[in-house]
Amino acid sequence: MLHRKIYQLCSDGHEVWIFLRDQQRWLERARIVDLEGDTVTLRYETDEEDETCAWEEMVRLESIGAVTRKLASVPRGNTDPLVSEDCPEAERLHNPYPESNPD
Repeated sequence: MLHRKIYQLCSDGHEVWIFLRDQQRWLERARIVDLEGDTVTLRYETDEEDETCAWEEMVRLESIGAVTRKLASVPRGNTDPLVSEDCPEAERLHNPYPESNPD
């Protein structure tokens, strides 16, 4: 089942967070670029001091302990979400606190 999910994530091209259980570390914001047999090729970047490093790693499917993907993000605070003008009224998000938003 993990093999199929990894293949699907590779096809989608989304960023994922992968836990490598044999190394006890997370790879953050990685892209799965290839899946061949039980070998998964990952690309990711790290920030080290004053430079950004790009990495490509090949890991065995059995060493992957967890895979997560960000579904959505919402800004914190008292801000109105951006709404497209062509968004249908029924699908628009309304401010639950209209009196606290000074316009």
